[in-house]
Amino acid sequence: MQYKQILLTGLLCLSVFSLRAQQSVSVSGTVKDNEGVPVAGASVRVSGSRSGASAGPQGGWAILHLKPGSYTLEFSAVGFSRAEKSITLQPGEKAVIDVVLNRKAAQVKEVNVTGLTANQQVNRQAYAVTSIDAKPLHNSSQDLNQVLGKTAGVRVREDGGLGSSFNFSLNGFSGRQVKLFLDGIPMDNFGSSLTLNNIPINLADRIEVYKGVVPIWLGADALGGAVNVVTNAKTQRYLDVSYSYGSFNTHRSAVSAGYTGAKTGFTVLGNFFQNYSDNNYWVHTGVTDLNTLIIGPEQRLRRFHDRYKSETAQLEMGVTGKRYADKLMLGIILSQNDRQIQTAAQMSKVFGGWNQRSNTIMPTLKYKKTDLFVKGLDFNLYGSYNFGSTRNVDTLNRVYNWAGDYKDNTFNEQGQYVPGGENSRSLYKFSNNLAIANASLGYNIGGGHSAGVNYTFTNFDREGHDPLKPNEEAYETPQKLRKSVLGLGYKYDYKDRWSTSVFVKEYFVKGESAQRVDIYTNPHWEPIYSDLSKTGYGVASAYYLIPSLQLKLSYEKTYRLPEGDEMFGDGVNHVANKNLRPESSDNVNFGAVFTRKFGEHHRLMVEGNFVLRDAEDFIRVDLVDTRTQSVNVRGVRNTGVDADIRYAYREVFTAAANATYQHLINTTRYETPGSNVESAIYKDQIPNIPYLFSNLDLGVNFKKVGFSHARLGVNYHLNYVHAYYLKWPSLGYSWEKNEVPQQLSHDVSATYTLKNGKYNVSLECRNLTDERLYDNFLMQKPGRAFYMKLRYFLRKY
Repeated sequence: MQYKQILLTGLLCLSVFSLRAQQSVSVSGTVKDNEGVPVAGASVRVSGSRSGASAGPQGGWAILHLKPGSYTLEFSAVGFSRAEKSITLQPGEKAVIDVVLNRKAAQVKEVNVTGLTANQQVNRQAYAVTSIDAKPLHNSSQDLNQVLGKTAGVRVREDGGLGSSFNFSLNGFSGRQVKLFLDGIPMDNFGSSLTLNNIPINLADRIEVYKGVVPIWLGADALGGAVNVVTNAKTQRYLDVSYSYGSFNTHRSAVSAGYTGAKTGFTVLGNFFQNYSDNNYWVHTGVTDLNTLIIGPEQRLRRFHDRYKSETAQLEMGVTGKRYADKLMLGIILSQNDRQIQTAAQMSKVFGGWNQRSNTIMPTLKYKKTDLFVKGLDFNLYGSYNFGSTRNVDTLNRVYNWAGDYKDNTFNEQGQYVPGGENSRSLYKFSNNLAIANASLGYNIGGGHSAGVNYTFTNFDREGHDPLKPNEEAYETPQKLRKSVLGLGYKYDYKDRWSTSVFVKEYFVKGESAQRVDIYTNPHWEPIYSDLSKTGYGVASAYYLIPSLQLKLSYEKTYRLPEGDEMFGDGVNHVANKNLRPESSDNVNFGAVFTRKFGEHHRLMVEGNFVLRDAEDFIRVDLVDTRTQSVNVRGVRNTGVDADIRYAYREVFTAAANATYQHLINTTRYETPGSNVESAIYKDQIPNIPYLFSNLDLGVNFKKVGFSHARLGVNYHLNYVHAYYLKWPSLGYSWEKNEVPQQLSHDVSATYTLKNGKYNVSLECRNLTDERLYDNFLMQKPGRAFYMKLRYFLRKY
C-alpha cells in the first residue's frame, strides 16, 4: 500500500501550498440580451491579457485569481454589439458585473471568431471533426454511447443491455482502431467500469468526434479517428445529483461536485456514479433439448443470467490558477463491477453461472501551465497507473438452455465426481498493470504560426494466476507490450479564413510473449518478440470560400499498434492472437460545412464528408467457434460519404438528420503471397459491419409551462439500419450467412425543467414500437423500455 502513502503525502503538500498562496481577486456575473435572455457562449476578456471566460448556458461567467488593480472587461458575441466595463478591484474583493448586450440590426457579414462557443471553435478546425454539445442532454437518461450513436458516421454495436461489451465504429473503422479520450487523456487503462456506456452524460460538456486524421495533441496511434469527451472545467462551485430508474430493474445514479477557492485556488473535484440492471429483457430464440441437442421452435423468453452492477468514484485535489501551474491535480479512480455472463459471442451458447468481477485502483497526475518560462509556451502532463484486477469465476459444471433448464455434469455415468465449468473451469485472476504517460508542449510563435510536440507512452504487462490450475505454464509466459508515439506538428492560421496543419508521428512498439509449439511431438513454449518502428505523417487544411462555407481537406499515413487485450484476449469471450500484426492506413477526408443564419431566428447547418481509407493488415473481429478473435486482413479499402443537416428556430424547434454510407471491401486478391490463385472473397464487403444507416431528431421546447421559470422539451428520434451480412457474401449458401435484418427504431422523451435548470425531471421511451433489434454478431437488443430521471443542479460562480 506504499503508493497510497505517496498519494496522501502529495495531497497534504498541495494543501500546504494552497494555504500559503497570495491573496487574489475575482470578478463574475451574467451576460444577457435586452430581452433578459442569457447569451450562452458570450466571450468575456480582460483587455490586454490572456485572461477570459465564456458564458455558460444561463449566461453566467467568472474570472478568478486576478491581482488587485484596474481592468477593462470586453464583452462580445456573434450577432451582438460589443460592450466594455471598467473596474477597480481591491485585495480579496469578489466583484459582480451583469452586462446587457444589444442585438445588431444587420446580419454579421464577416467571419468572427470572438464570441464563438467552444463547440463552434472545435468545428472550425481543419480536421474533419464534429463537436456535440452535451449540456442540453444532461437531463436525459442516455449514456455517452447512445448520444454518439446519433452522429453521422458513427455506429455503436452492443452485445446486450447495460454494461455489455460494445464495438464503436467510425466511418467503417471500429474497435480499438478508434481511440477514446477523456479530456485528452487516453481511456485505455481506465478499466471496465469507466467506459462510454457507463459514464453518465452529466459529466460531459461536449464530445469531439475526429473522423480520420487525429491531432498530435491527442497522442494516439488511431487508425480511423478518435472521440474526446470534454468535461466541464470552467464551473467553479457546483453540485449535480441525478437518479434514473427504468425497465429491467435498471438503476443509475450520479453525483458530481466541484469546489475552487476564490482566494487560494484550492480545488476539489469529485464524480461518483453507480449502475445496476437485471438486463432481463425478452429475446426470441429456440430452446435446445439438453438430451437430444435438438433446437425447438422459436419462443419468447427472458434473459436470466445477465445482471450487471458497477460503482465508480473519481476524486481529484490540487490547485488551479497559480503562477507555477494553471492546474496541478492529484487524483484517484476507484471502481468495481460484477457482471454475469449470459452468452458467448453469439446467442447459440447460453450460460447460467459464469461471472466476471473487476476492480480498478488508479492514481492520476495532471499538470497544465500556459506561458511556461516564456509567453506562448504551453505545457501539459498526465500520468496514471492501474493497479486493478479481473477474476473469472466459472466453476458450475452445467449446461443451460434459454428456458433456464440445465443438465448437471458434476458426476459421470459411473457416479464419479467430475469438476468442471460451463466454458472452461476457472478462477483465473489477472492484472493488466497498465501505465500511461502523456506530455505535450505547444508554442505560439506569433503571426498565425504555432508548433507542438507530443509524446505518449503505454505499458501493458499482464500477470495472472488460477488456483485451480497452479501448474499452468501459459500463465508463467510473458505477456508484455510497450508502445510509444512521438508527434511533431506545425500550424498556420491566416486571418481566421485559412488554417493548415502538418505533422509527423513516430511509432515504436516492443512486445514479448510466447507460443506453444510441437504440441504432439515435443510440446514447449517459444518466445515471440515484436520490435518495430514506423513513421506516419499528414496534413489538414480548411478554407472559408465565403463566410458561411468552409471547405476541409486532410490526409494521413497512420499506423496502429495492437492492444494488449487484442493480442492476449480479454479472459471472457475474446481469445488471444499473439501473431497479430500492426495495421496501417492512408486516410483521405474531404468535407464542406455550410452555416447560415436567416434573419434573427432561423439557423441552418449542412455538412458533407467524403472518406477514403486504404488499409493494410486491417484488424477485424472474427468468430472462432462461439467466441471472437482479432485477425488481420491484408488489404481493406473503404470509400464512403456521410451527410448531416441541422435546423433551429430560436430556442423553440430543432430538426436534425444524417445518413452514412460506407463501402468497406476486401482488397486482398491473393491470400498467399506469391500465389496466382485469386481469393474467393476478393472485393467482398467486410462482414458484420453495417454499411448504410441514418438518424432523424426532432425537438420542441415550450417556455413558462406551469410556472414563469419552467420549460418543457419534447424530443423524437428515429434510427434506421440497412440489412447486412454476418459472414463473407461469396462463401456458403444464402441461408448460412445469418443476415442481420433491416431495423427501424423510435425513441421519444420529455424533459420538464424548473428554476432555470435547478430541478429537472425527464421521461423516456426507447424502441417505442417494440421492434426486434439486433447488433454485433446478431445479438438481440432490448425491446421497448421506459426510463425516468430526476436531476438537481446547483452552480455558483
